[in-house]
Amino acid sequence: MFSVFAWIESSAFSVWLRESPSLWVFPFVLILHTVGMGFLVGTNVAIDLRVLGLSPRIPLSIMERFLVVMKLAFFINAVSGILLLIAYPTKALTNPLFYLKLTLIAFALLETRWILNQVIRVPDNESSSVSSKARLVAGTSLLVWAAAITAGRLLAYTYTYLMAGE
Repeated sequence: MFSVFAWIESSAFSVWLRESPSLWVFPFVLILHTVGMGFLVGTNVAIDLRVLGLSPRIPLSIMERFLVVMKLAFFINAVSGILLLIAYPTKALTNPLFYLKLTLIAFALLETRWILNQVIRVPDNESSSVSSKARLVAGTSLLVWAAAITAGRLLAYTYTYLMAGE
């Protein structure tokens, strides 16, 4: 596998991503990833908190409007995440936290889909009485997103190999 990582790292695109002195390259990709994460997780937090009972006068159905923001933010994070992976494939792909982060994100997105389908999109579900199962899913969603963000941040500090040749 290290030969594949070395091949990616030696590509002109990977070198440019890593080594360009321009703020419009690696720092910009990091900024996009961070802002995208803020919007993705922020909208999920708003939905989860509403399901947990915060702001009960806000109709649950209105929370579906966040879906457009969530989809755009996820797209931005997926693209910027792939660019970060291309810049440092060895660093990410040899770190178990990277796989934990991806697993947590997948689980959090499944929880969000469940909340959308079982709570938000349910007709006549405008009351503040949300099932205990929905509250449990919303609560665990908050924890899973926090864990995913933590795992992502720790990636910068817990790697064993930065580059394939090192």
